[in-house]
Amino acid sequence: MSDLSHLDNQGRARMVDVGGKTVTDRWAKARAEVRVSPELYAKLESNSLEKGDAVSVARIAGIQAAKRAAELIPLCHPITLTHIDVEILFQAPDRVIIASQVRASALTGAEMEALTAASVAALTIYDMGKAIDRGIVIEKVELLEKGGGKSGLWQRKEDA
Repeated sequence: MSDLSHLDNQGRARMVDVGGKTVTDRWAKARAEVRVSPELYAKLESNSLEKGDAVSVARIAGIQAAKRAAELIPLCHPITLTHIDVEILFQAPDRVIIASQVRASALTGAEMEALTAASVAALTIYDMGKAIDRGIVIEKVELLEKGGGKSGLWQRKEDA
């Protein structure tokens, strides 16, 4: 048997059996940074983008994506989320920060759902802003915190 949980004894990808785990309250927080031109930043912050309210659309896209993480990531277990929050924050002069938080009572963690929410919200900002700025950069998609289950709390340490 392989030491890697997503591989069978012949090295093939497989879905991990979580049937022996206990249902516990679990949560995860993630973020993504979107670097945009000052022109696009101003339009996003003032909600004056010609395509409409990109911030609201990105928030809803992130929520919807969290609910569909298992459909997008082949070995991700489907879990029922009890809470999803996606915030869009502005960091002048050129950064849009996507912060996501999810909660579930489940057999396995919720970090993939939080990361998917942040990623898809960032992609939505790109989609709605690309007519103004094709140079948008999505970066620093990262898990900030996860908790619950056997492994307990994990938090990202600040960069030195």
